Amino acid sequence: MTQNPSASGSASPQGEALHHDETVLTFDGLAPRLKALTQEIGQIVLGQEAVIENVLTTLLGGGHALLLGAPGLGKTLLVNTCAHVLGLEDSRIQFTPDLMPSDITGAEILEQDEQGKRHFRFLHGPLFGQLVLADEINRASPRTQSALLQAMAEGHVTQGGKTWALPKPFHVLATQNPIEQEGTYPLPEAQLDRFMMRIPLDFPARNAERRMLLQTTGATKRKPERLFSTADLLTTQKLVRTLPVGETVIEAILNIVRGLRPQDETASDEVRNALDYGPGPRAAQALMIASRARAMLHGRLSPSLEDVRILAEPVLAHRLGINFAAQTQGVDARQLIAGQLKRLG
Repeated sequence: MTQNPSASGSASPQGEALHHDETVLTFDGLAPRLKALTQEIGQIVLGQEAVIENVLTTLLGGGHALLLGAPGLGKTLLVNTCAHVLGLEDSRIQFTPDLMPSDITGAEILEQDEQGKRHFRFLHGPLFGQLVLADEINRASPRTQSALLQAMAEGHVTQGGKTWALPKPFHVLATQNPIEQEGTYPLPEAQLDRFMMRIPLDFPARNAERRMLLQTTGATKRKPERLFSTADLLTTQKLVRTLPVGETVIEAILNIVRGLRPQDETASDEVRNALDYGPGPRAAQALMIASRARAMLHGRLSPSLEDVRILAEPVLAHRLGINFAAQTQGVDARQLIAGQLKRLG
């Protein structure tokens, strides 16, 4: 019998259980559909196979993702395609320095009925979508970023002293400008920690770009098919949390995360000298859930060490506080995480 992990990320699973036979039966039905899902998105978003896999892993794990990349790499196309194929209501927010919290959460307006009575009505903002594209997130002021953080962390927004629940599922796929660009604000550590993954996009390979030219500049464009529904995604997210995780994988996750905390006794001298702070327990939870989701995406009933190795960088890199001295010496998050993976053997 497999069970959900506890909210605190304990190695002892707790929560609602599915019988093993029921889990396998449900999984067998989903496996070919998940493969078709990946292929369908890949027919629209060309040359970004690893990115598509990481985005789907994030969504199957119930999390949010931060997309990094130069303009024109298809970040908006990726989000729109995922929303359509998964059957989700999508929404887009263009973040600017003058954007106010109520511009994204919504606001109460005063209305008057036929009898002359006045009352307030809440108008939902663009955050009330199932898959929200938060474009150029670090152009928004800290105050607006805080409103987004509450939505990501708690699944609701507060306006006029009232709490309004966001739809389920609720996912944010955010894009970020390089911090050296003018008009950007650094994202607070608390907000970065709410993103399950930070996913970089690179330029496509030559053959993929050639296909892109032929496919997107003609008189007609290929439209994606809808392969999932909201209920399908919610069922899959629930199933992800029932996949069993072996002790070897659990220990690997703990060793990597704890080894990246400068105050931990297992941390190397390189980590202690380079980091002001390391990943918290939420990072270990994210790596555990993401490993389960990736295993399911690849048709496996349990995550492996390979899942942990592949996901360690996108899950952990944005959760490391590299100090100024280390930055001047060229130390980066990728290097530190690679050092921990080598210690796994």
